[in-house]
Amino acid sequence: MSCDQDVATRHALDSFRDRLKRLIKVQPLLDLLHFLEDEQKDRIRASLTQNGNMRAVSTLIDEIIKVRDEKGWSRELITALETVGCKHAANYVENNPPDTTEELENDSCIRLIDLMGLSLVNMKTRDVSAHCFSLELLTQEDVENIASAIENQGNTSGARLLLTRVIKNETGWFSKFLKALEDTEHAGLARELRGEKINEDEAKSVDTFELKTVEENKQPCASALEEMVTDFRSSLTLLPPSLSANSSLLSDDLDSSVDSSGLGTSAPSTTDNEDVDMYEEGEQSEEEDLAEDEEQSASSREIVLRDYQMEVARPALEGKNIIVCLPTGSGKTRVAVYITREHLESQRRMNEPGKVVVLVNKVPLVEQHYKAEFGKFLQHKYSVKRVSGASQLKISFPQIVEQNDIIICTAQILENSLAKGKKGDEDGIKLSQFSLMVIDECHHTQKGGVYNHIMIRYLKQKHRNPQLVKQQKSPVPIPQILGLTASPGVGGAKTQQKAEEHILQICANLDAFTIKTSTSEEGAKKPYKKIAIAEERKEDPFGDVIKKIMDEIHTHAELKPLCEPGTQTYEQWAVQKEQNAAKEENQKVRVCAEHLRQYNEALHQSNTIRMSDAFCFLDKYHTEELKTKSSPDDDNKITITDTERFLFTLFKDKKAKLQELMGKPQYENNNLAQLKANVLKEFSTREKARGIIFTQTRLSAIALCQWIQENPKFDEIGVRASHLIGGGDQSLVKPMTAAEQKDVLNKFHEGEINLLIATTVAEEGLDIADCNFVIRYGLVTNEIAMIQARGRGRAEDSSYTLVAESGSGVAERESVNEYREKMMSKAIAKVCKMNRADYEKKIKEFQFQAIIGEKVNKKMKQQKGMMNEPPAKISLSCRKCNKFVCSGEDIEIIDHMHHVNVTNQFRKLFIVRENTSLQERLLDYETNGVFACKACGRPWGSIMLYKSIECPCLHIKNFVVAYGTKKKTYDKWSELPIRFPAFDYTQHVDLFGEGSGDEDSDDD
Repeated sequence: MSCDQDVATRHALDSFRDRLKRLIKVQPLLDLLHFLEDEQKDRIRASLTQNGNMRAVSTLIDEIIKVRDEKGWSRELITALETVGCKHAANYVENNPPDTTEELENDSCIRLIDLMGLSLVNMKTRDVSAHCFSLELLTQEDVENIASAIENQGNTSGARLLLTRVIKNETGWFSKFLKALEDTEHAGLARELRGEKINEDEAKSVDTFELKTVEENKQPCASALEEMVTDFRSSLTLLPPSLSANSSLLSDDLDSSVDSSGLGTSAPSTTDNEDVDMYEEGEQSEEEDLAEDEEQSASSREIVLRDYQMEVARPALEGKNIIVCLPTGSGKTRVAVYITREHLESQRRMNEPGKVVVLVNKVPLVEQHYKAEFGKFLQHKYSVKRVSGASQLKISFPQIVEQNDIIICTAQILENSLAKGKKGDEDGIKLSQFSLMVIDECHHTQKGGVYNHIMIRYLKQKHRNPQLVKQQKSPVPIPQILGLTASPGVGGAKTQQKAEEHILQICANLDAFTIKTSTSEEGAKKPYKKIAIAEERKEDPFGDVIKKIMDEIHTHAELKPLCEPGTQTYEQWAVQKEQNAAKEENQKVRVCAEHLRQYNEALHQSNTIRMSDAFCFLDKYHTEELKTKSSPDDDNKITITDTERFLFTLFKDKKAKLQELMGKPQYENNNLAQLKANVLKEFSTREKARGIIFTQTRLSAIALCQWIQENPKFDEIGVRASHLIGGGDQSLVKPMTAAEQKDVLNKFHEGEINLLIATTVAEEGLDIADCNFVIRYGLVTNEIAMIQARGRGRAEDSSYTLVAESGSGVAERESVNEYREKMMSKAIAKVCKMNRADYEKKIKEFQFQAIIGEKVNKKMKQQKGMMNEPPAKISLSCRKCNKFVCSGEDIEIIDHMHHVNVTNQFRKLFIVRENTSLQERLLDYETNGVFACKACGRPWGSIMLYKSIECPCLHIKNFVVAYGTKKKTYDKWSELPIRFPAFDYTQHVDLFGEGSGDEDSDDD
């Protein structure tokens, strides 16, 4: 774990100290914190004995903050918290607290448990304890302590201990606790906690104390308590985090705050004096504001659909599979939340199991759907959990599915678990476990996509069920399907008939009864559209110099391109030449083609952003390439070939000329001037402007942002810009992490940033604050992207502008997309009006074609020469210098995706360099460096620390794969049809242990 993460953890501990004091259990935690010295632990235990748990937590935090630097202590702390059942505390320590609404709602639940304590202490504690353990609300140690309390002090003491432990869980515990009560014959208690009326029979079954009349100076009677609870529910006044310390359940010395009647006194606990005086007189208004906010929050949980939303939802409410097609900003997800709620309530009324999975295709959407929609509206009644590739929870996905009502996850997580379930693995699941499956951005349910893989499983089971019925066997349940999209597109169709077939294909893939769209304009705010054409560049001496350099490279490598440099076609040509040369071991052509790609990118940049940006890109590339030739080990100096020397000298000779030209603004492209004029107009003519500029590449997004930030004209009119790019590590640009994306979007929501310069990552799905202008800067793809981008202009009087250079063909392609959008609308209308029998026949045909096609593809893949061959049949060589690297038999896989080689022989072939952009904590591993070929300096992959073992993780794009006499290059490991064995951690730990024994003894 990096130093930065240690600093972040220390900061989180200090920032959330008051909250953590109520969530952490010190005694069991100390046994797992090996990074603390014995003296430190003694001080913490002394504080626990003398002052109680809360003071002890404060002492613990103080000791951790000043702990000496020891690798892995942050991870150890978080793991220890999760192990002892303090997952909520672990979220705070990871600096991932719930949002304010979630936090206030959680405090409300805690307060409600406290007020209902009189009834709850009479539950069947042993039974409830066992169920809470199965739902991961209690640890094994908690269960044993509760059992001991029951045995020694009676059921009431055990119940109190159970309640103090349950409320320390992460948000979502309340719905699980209600389930535990219902499963142990405490339905009346559960309904009381929900605020529902209970019938006479249930009232009799609820074990409650009958408080006798007491003197005026004694505790309030049961009716008074009931009145308090009713008032609490009706007002929905949530206590802020600090106020919850007054709760008797949160007191360290619970028994001291409870008299013989079992009811908590109103006096605060005295174990932690700094938490007693919550408010001074002047802070009363803040408390009233919080109460008001909560009232609004409670009312906002009511899901009210507009007429057009209810219209598209109606078939789904009847249990039919449908596709909801509504424009961006029209509330598709809100419709899905409503359908989900109605579905679960319907299942409950019929005493049928109900479980919903919400699938998304991007990690940030998991959090977004949880916080903004499903969690916000349904968490108070159902258990909602989110899981993604960046989450620890993906390891226990089957358990998450089993224990929760609604699961929001990336589609790949579900597909991986379904694949395991088919193989019979214990950690696999089945589609039959779900009663409803919501598929966001469902237009991605196309051939080869992960959505399609999941739906193929569904279709196979659907068409297998009638056979099971004929065999007098029970059919396997399959979930109801709800697809969501703003635009299914037309799939590149050139005729109206093909467009209709595409829509039918999407409907077939999702087994949709129909596709529902709104004819009303109520939900769609179409922005005013315009095309801003920039004049063609009259002179481009900067680009001419680059083209001359490229011509010299063509001559040197004897290459004759048939397309114009600076275009996408030229890029594809150069890529193909590099791949062929790598397979043919033609080093001259391979390295020249690689450099030509960089010059082609520089030409593209000089035509879209500044000449200085293009120059900096080239200069950085050559500097980095030269660095790879310098090895830290003098005994392993990397040789520079004659071709490389020629290329480096060529750039060096032209460098001064390029620098001179980039300083002459008269030669800049006119696209920037046109963009500048449009942005200035938007910000100067609107009272409060907020917009997005979409651009093609990450490099251009960052460069445009810098250009705007450095230009005083933009600053004068209040432009505050930031870039937003993707998270995949697929280019020379450092990707944005999910946390960085979230931070930028939050600042955009709050108005701290009012202009985003984004790649296509912002076009689809992400919840971005309403914009009043959208600009696509020389970027045109397909009609789906156009509709998605345009849909970002949701505010009133919004505009959508395409900035393009005259003669570039961009405006023409936009016109084609507009025509295809009309084709799509007509196609959807035609499909909706189809005769039912014809529609179902066509859908069935497409489905059988998909099933048969999938079987054929699988068979063909298995018949490929390498599929059934052992890994030893292939070998890898360096893509740059062709040096033999390793045999396939040396490669193992971690977590079904990371291909590693930990043999000693392999370690002798590479050097390791730092790479700060790779320092990212993942699950059981972290990546913190890159390794490269000792002979030529070509990067081979990243060094991954997996459970304390350093594993070189190979990126296949850096190698040439040989199979017999055939050689081939791959971009992804999934393209290589060879099955590698799983990484044997135990075996390698033993080997490493044997190799490091002497060092350990020396350290001792």
